[in-house]
Amino acid sequence: MRFDNAYIPLPLLWSSPFIRWQGAAADVSALDLAVQVTRDALDAAGYDRAETGQLVLGTTIPQPNTFYAPPWLAARLGMTGVGGPAIAQACATAVACLAQAAAASQLGNGETQLVVTTDRTSNGPLLVYPRSASMGGAPLATNWVLDSFAADPWTSESMLYTAECTATDGGFTREQCDELTLLRFGQYQDALRDDRAPQKRYMRPIVIESRKSRTVLEADEGVSDYSAAGLARLSPSKPGGAITPGTQTHPADGTAGAVVTTGENAARLAKGQPVVRLLSAAFARAEKGCMPKAPAIAAKKALHEAGVQVSALKCVTTHNPFAVNDLWLHRETGFALERMNPLGCSLIYGHPQAPTGMRAIAELAHALAMQGGGMGLFTGCAAGDMGAAAVVEVS
Repeated sequence: MRFDNAYIPLPLLWSSPFIRWQGAAADVSALDLAVQVTRDALDAAGYDRAETGQLVLGTTIPQPNTFYAPPWLAARLGMTGVGGPAIAQACATAVACLAQAAAASQLGNGETQLVVTTDRTSNGPLLVYPRSASMGGAPLATNWVLDSFAADPWTSESMLYTAECTATDGGFTREQCDELTLLRFGQYQDALRDDRAPQKRYMRPIVIESRKSRTVLEADEGVSDYSAAGLARLSPSKPGGAITPGTQTHPADGTAGAVVTTGENAARLAKGQPVVRLLSAAFARAEKGCMPKAPAIAAKKALHEAGVQVSALKCVTTHNPFAVNDLWLHRETGFALERMNPLGCSLIYGHPQAPTGMRAIAELAHALAMQGGGMGLFTGCAAGDMGAAAVVEVS
């Protein structure tokens, strides 16, 4: 889908740090986290809540009060007359939310949209489904997070299986995956330079308060310290496979968001800083059991919708839960691996699902701004052999 007048003011595109699951944010509801970080991000940009016509919420893991989540979040943010939809599309949720917001803004005469994405993989809910026909009415119990990670109901296989299938089809070796992970870790370390100056352009701290304490989480928590020797010592996750625990991501907790509006409004809200034009968004599905291939398919669709060639891109960011994702994208598009993810990626800093893509888009926009503007692409995979992509331009 192509958008003609969908823009994001750069100061109103943000992310929290990502906290490794069962870490410091494990006992904070994803909705409470979203309220605090979103409130602080809007305040820091001097955003008037009265401008908001709708709140679009992206979240994939149920939390207390999820049933009422969009209007409840809006009211807690001081927007008592605002509501909106809740969207869940696994790791493609952020792109789905931005596409919804862009379409709603265009169809609603430029109505400004607040997009909030948030998830907590820690302490996932245990769902109990009554079954009257079973012996004694014994219920069916599902662990929302662990059971979903374990297997795709269509293939009965894990996401790790899809990575190994893609590695086999691409002829990618364990050594290539290790090398790619080291490259991505180096890029992430570069984003921490000058006291994390690149990250601080878009990252808002998490503040956890209780009756007895106040904890401020300003940076990602739980990032591993990668080295060539350390990666080489790890055993493959499957015997003879290319993927090890070091070349795949880890679950995390976090939140991220954006304000989507018209070009005129975005320029005013940006207050002299750059604006991000959303040119297109696309979704795609790879063949059964080959999830890491889907981002390349979605990327090609999004580029076609925007009328943009790969050669015109200055930067690409990816949601890459496995190193093979980027290897396959490079093979299919020719875009240089070294030019992807200059400020880090989910392979290194973790993956809270709904906010993952939004953080990557924030990093894409800021990377482009640091290069003087230009066009960029975000693409990433999602459960069910899906992929999502978005093309943006920073000016």
